[in-house]
Amino acid sequence: MLIALNDGTAEAVVRRHLRHLVDDDDEVRASPGIRGGQTSADRALAGFSVAGYAARRSQVLPETDRGASRLSPYIRHGLVPLGRAWDHVADGPARDTRKFRDELLWQEYARHLYARVGVALHRNLRFAAPWAGGFEPEAWPRRMHCVDSVVSELETDGWLVNQTRMWLASQYTVRFGAGWHAGQEEFYRHLLDGSRAANLLGWQWTVGAGTGSPYGFARWQVEKRAPQLCRACPLAQACPIEQFPAAAAPAPVTDAPANLTRDPHLAATRGPSVAVRRRAARSVLLTVDSLGDADPALEAHSALPVVFVFDEPALARLRLSSKRLIFTVETLQDLARRREVVVHLGDPRVVVPSLDAAVTSAPVPSFARYAEGAAELHPWPWLVAPHSGSVASFSAWRRASAGVVADDPGAG
Repeated sequence: MLIALNDGTAEAVVRRHLRHLVDDDDEVRASPGIRGGQTSADRALAGFSVAGYAARRSQVLPETDRGASRLSPYIRHGLVPLGRAWDHVADGPARDTRKFRDELLWQEYARHLYARVGVALHRNLRFAAPWAGGFEPEAWPRRMHCVDSVVSELETDGWLVNQTRMWLASQYTVRFGAGWHAGQEEFYRHLLDGSRAANLLGWQWTVGAGTGSPYGFARWQVEKRAPQLCRACPLAQACPIEQFPAAAAPAPVTDAPANLTRDPHLAATRGPSVAVRRRAARSVLLTVDSLGDADPALEAHSALPVVFVFDEPALARLRLSSKRLIFTVETLQDLARRREVVVHLGDPRVVVPSLDAAVTSAPVPSFARYAEGAAELHPWPWLVAPHSGSVASFSAWRRASAGVVADDPGAG
């Protein structure tokens, strides 16, 4: 099935063609603060100054004091490649540049980890933590202003600062005791920057499944980052998170991925290092992991039409918020002002073989649905080349990346 991008606004396109695949309780709607498209991404990057980032990236309220970049949706979808974001801050204050680049390296680490261990990242990675079970809405009690305001922002805007992501994840599993996988699925439904790599890793870290040290959510963090929430809360005099409860250190899991500390299949993890041409390409296929103008396959074929496939079987299973699909449609509509764009709705395994498409390899298990029938595979633009050493932790990964990861904040 073909989807016409000129059927009105992005909201109208989703309402007409994709409404059966979203699970919103009310009207299809976009994020009010973050819009899709290369034009929006370029504008956001140009407007971001790294000065003050280190001190203010975790500030929650007032919003005018937040120092977070809000670039993560554009980074997640390849509209701002990690290398471009890295170079953008080259002239910033040393402390701020170093901190921002550390966050970019965390994103790259998440991609390396997911590329290597794949679906095993959906389970407790190194330490035991509550994992299974359905979504528990009561784990986020809305009478608590700190919880209600953050959940409302998640559901409305589809974006949260890192600090409040940790609040919700800790409240969900460490305090309430619910299984973290269902909580991260709720994040994934709403977050415009939702990626399996970053989302799964973030929850693993917060609940202690990745490090053995759960993140403790307590009132002092709210008082420090958003004190007005406590002042207005009906539970201010009986705060359920006044103190963080003592908890025993989690035990190591016995079924950690065998390749966590050494990669015997580095070439497969890394993907092609040069373009692999099976037959002549007649189109360029974009995926949700690489929607930007800097997509390697797109740059290699400037005259070919562009194709995108909304993966109907996957979307029917995921039941994402409409704002995520609207972001994708906005991006495709923006691209259609510069290139011919054809959009399909269906199963990539059925659609892709007939496209004779060039596509950029993506370091995610689901990319196999696109790779099987592609005419050309182009290399993924890694910020740091994958290595065969340990990815059991960020620090271990970074040590094994010595000589590749620059410590000099002025190095680009």
